[in-house]
Amino acid sequence: MIRPADYEFFARFLKEKSGLILTDDKHYLLESRLIPLLNRFAIPDFARLAEILKSNEAPIIAEAVVEAMTTNESLFFRDKVPFEDMARSLLPALCAARLKTHTLRIWCAAASTGQEPYSIAMLLAERPELTGGRRVQILGTDISSDVLERARAGRYNQFEVQRGLSVQQLLKYFVKSGDWWEVIPQLKSVVEYRKFNLLEPFGGLGTFDLIMCRNVLIYFDVPTKADILLRMSRQLAPDGFLQLGGAETAIGICDAFRPLPDHRGTYVHTRAPSTIVAARR
Repeated sequence: MIRPADYEFFARFLKEKSGLILTDDKHYLLESRLIPLLNRFAIPDFARLAEILKSNEAPIIAEAVVEAMTTNESLFFRDKVPFEDMARSLLPALCAARLKTHTLRIWCAAASTGQEPYSIAMLLAERPELTGGRRVQILGTDISSDVLERARAGRYNQFEVQRGLSVQQLLKYFVKSGDWWEVIPQLKSVVEYRKFNLLEPFGGLGTFDLIMCRNVLIYFDVPTKADILLRMSRQLAPDGFLQLGGAETAIGICDAFRPLPDHRGTYVHTRAPSTIVAARR
């Protein structure tokens, strides 16, 4: 059991290090995520773990705590609609406004084990006309080194590939290797993975045509959401798009964005010309 004082400390620690909000009803989640970590590092109890974190005597353990609490579920083509919108209108609109020599840059801000970036890569491989021969760079970032290692490897078990992929996609874009299915080199080559904390400055990431920040803002408080969205607006091209998760919104949180009509979860710059927005419906 976690003592109340230790739980309060863990909540403060996670908020400071990752932005994650741990409410009072998350005792079970905290215990279930951290018990394997106690066993891994031979730490006798949660009280001792709190002492280690407070003293900063073992940075590797502090990092492991953050990773354990911020690792979330991912699947291929999650929710489907964002990818349908991408193919139907977002990518065609972006390409129509860009030279053939322009490199399309897409940022998956919570890449987890890589299903979202590879889903985009599959979509582009299936529909090359969407980019009109333009080069594409997909950046996948996450706070967890463990999930990024898996994402770079591009290896998934049978359960994972059955979630969101058709049989045709599986056989075309993956190679069977023992009990695993591995993403083909063609898809891996367009995706770069980088460890990144959304609380850090974004300046070094560059400018993006499309930012996917799906199913991660729900874990932050409103001020943190507002800060992240504002900073993302500075990394998004003037006519670019931001996609949030189905349970997330920028409305009433950050006035740098406004929703794109008829595209649930998609946002454009508030100051984007109305003619641009109208042309993309």
